[in-house]
Amino acid sequence: MLKPADNIPGGNERPVGELVSQLVEDGKAYMKAEADWAKAIAAAKARALTTPFILFGVALFIGMAALNALAVGIVLALSTLIGPLLATIVTFVVVAGIAGLLAWMGVTKLRKAL
Repeated sequence: MLKPADNIPGGNERPVGELVSQLVEDGKAYMKAEADWAKAIAAAKARALTTPFILFGVALFIGMAALNALAVGIVLALSTLIGPLLATIVTFVVVAGIAGLLAWMGVTKLRKAL
């Protein structure tokens, strides 16, 4: 029969249950640190992208105003030739056709990408 040795180095080891408990706690702390790190990176990127998105939004708003001004100008120019109502209808059909074509092209490209 084997008897335990008294002079083994490290003979005062912790029980397995305590080691597993410590491993679980260390794992939880590591995952929390990883999550905090990912949140910090996401927040930094969001802060960095806020100003460009605001600028793009303002540019889109101003661009839409410019497109409206162009449409009004086309209606006014055509109204001397074909009347105000028909000029409005023609301008609407042309601009709506361009918008529809661009939307169709976007949907087609999106379907190809997916």
